[in-house]
Amino acid sequence: MTPLELSQALFDQVNSLLERRRAAGSDADVTVEPGDVTLERPKNRDHGDWASNIAMRLAKRLGMNPREFAAELAESIRDVDGIASVEVAGPGFINIRLDAAAAGALAKTIVEAGAEYGHSSTLSGSVINLEFVSANPTGPLHIGHTRWAALGDSISRVLRAAGADVANEYYINDAGNQMDNFGLSILAAIKGEPTPEGGYPGSYIADLATRVIEREPNLLELGDAEALHVAREIAYELQLGEIQASLERFNVHFDVFTSERRLHAPDDNGVSAIDTAVERLRAQGHVFDEDDAVWVRTTDFGDDKDRVIRRGNGVYTYFAADAAYYLDKGDRGFGHKIYLLGADHHGYVHRLKALAGAAGDDPETDIEVLIGQLVSINGAKLSKRAGNIIELDDLQAWLGTDPLRYTLARYPADSPLTIDPEILKRRTNDNPVFYVQYAHARTAAVARNAEASGVDRGVFAPELLEHETESALLGALQEFPRIVAQSAELREPHRVARYLEEVAGLYHRWYDNCRVIPLGDGAVEDVHRTRLWLNDATGTVIRNGLDLLGVSAPERM
Repeated sequence: MTPLELSQALFDQVNSLLERRRAAGSDADVTVEPGDVTLERPKNRDHGDWASNIAMRLAKRLGMNPREFAAELAESIRDVDGIASVEVAGPGFINIRLDAAAAGALAKTIVEAGAEYGHSSTLSGSVINLEFVSANPTGPLHIGHTRWAALGDSISRVLRAAGADVANEYYINDAGNQMDNFGLSILAAIKGEPTPEGGYPGSYIADLATRVIEREPNLLELGDAEALHVAREIAYELQLGEIQASLERFNVHFDVFTSERRLHAPDDNGVSAIDTAVERLRAQGHVFDEDDAVWVRTTDFGDDKDRVIRRGNGVYTYFAADAAYYLDKGDRGFGHKIYLLGADHHGYVHRLKALAGAAGDDPETDIEVLIGQLVSINGAKLSKRAGNIIELDDLQAWLGTDPLRYTLARYPADSPLTIDPEILKRRTNDNPVFYVQYAHARTAAVARNAEASGVDRGVFAPELLEHETESALLGALQEFPRIVAQSAELREPHRVARYLEEVAGLYHRWYDNCRVIPLGDGAVEDVHRTRLWLNDATGTVIRNGLDLLGVSAPERM
């Protein structure tokens, strides 16, 4: 019996009881929806497999004592197939214990569901644009981008598992002074001149300069303006390609790369997306002119001050591009926009929410801004190429993709994080990613050894899964869909990581106590075949969970 099936059974019994009370003359007008019936795992397994507070939620509306109502409801639940016992605890909690067959049936359900187990329709109908990383294309990705890359991609994965339609988007900041300074830095390196003021130091600039001149050998024969343009554009293309390759190696995938330049570019009528955005905001009644500048009245939506969108000299501000970009996302059909920003962008929260309001959206429901904290790694060396940063590529080569991704997704985004590389490089149980991956590898080894010993899944007798470690393991496996849905709703994939560690621990204890392969020359029995189902179900859950974190599930370690 799955949690969904138990919840439905409880829902049916609640409605039957209410019908009986109405037939007996009760005038209480109480309607119960499926979502009203919730189940929780008791912290103390001695209290049963599941607990519900539905009696306490309904008793007041029925004019009854919660504990008395719980006792009445418990009496009817006891007759449901698959339920071994029902007890009333405290002020009206209903504790339910499943019989071994009902609890064990989950193992087959999981194996047959395969990669789909854990998925749900919780967020079905949600169309979400998830923007993260969005680093300037003027240099390599660094440690801060690394955290957002891991976290953003994991958030996207749990959102999709919960039924949402998600597009991962990278906003390319390829307009403005930083691009000109980037081009000047490349051109100076080609000429053998010092880095210009405001330019970009680091040997990666020299490397790009070499590749630019290989692509355009006659560059220095061009006029200054044209040479700068060509150098900047080729270097931009090369650097963006490196960023995209770094992300792919880190198992992070983007569906859309949006160029800021596109927002500034005029159409055939000389009108840009930014021009159009300003007029659309004006039509909403939130744009006004003052002191020769154009403003958006963002204070109407909680911002600390109104924002200039176009200066008196006619030059648009960064806020103008933000406005055009936000409207562009809505035009592409995204009803909900999530922005993942670094700790130094905290001031953007009110600004972006005010922008949503000015655009006619609901700032409380249509936009979400997540702010992450800093991450550091003990002993990490600054990049030899960039000089003043710790590069993603260097971290990946040093620590590996799986340990980095797992560790960065294992903690809430709003908590500062210091990573100990010595732990990540250990092949011991105090390394969380090794602990979880080893559990998966062990399930694969058990399956291989079972096949060699003649144990197959030809029989499934769930009533035989009665050992206390089997009950505990099955109870945890039942939780996976709820954990995934909760992680998606809260945007907290670290819940998946912590859950996997719990499952790994329960699996290792089960492995120590329950044999899948008979001892010595012992005969293969149905209990061995049934335990193989449980072994493979555990492997499925761990594999699915690791995939949500962008981490591999090795079959041998």
